[in-house]
Amino acid sequence: MKKIEAIIKPFKLDEVKEALQDVGLQGITVLEAKGFGRQKGHTELYRGAEYVIDFLPKVKLEVIVNDDQVDQAIEAIKKSAETGRIGDGKIFVSSVEQVIRIRTGETGAEAV
Repeated sequence: MKKIEAIIKPFKLDEVKEALQDVGLQGITVLEAKGFGRQKGHTELYRGAEYVIDFLPKVKLEVIVNDDQVDQAIEAIKKSAETGRIGDGKIFVSSVEQVIRIRTGETGAEAV
């Protein structure tokens, strides 16, 4: 099993969620996040003073998938989150050793 974490622009969340559902994935965790990469924030003018906004609003998605679903999930996220502009985000994939459903005690793929 793999854990896919994606940092995306907030307004792309619904499109990404639908794309993941279209490839048969359920169970998505969504976290509000702030951060910056090459985008390096931006400046805003407030009451005549200029402020640097370093941390931009982002959304972090987490989804656990079986190994055979990884490529489909990544492609769905890439296609639906892309705007073609800087700050579109990143996707991280890592291995998951064990999953346990608390309610039933199921483990492994059945728990996902």
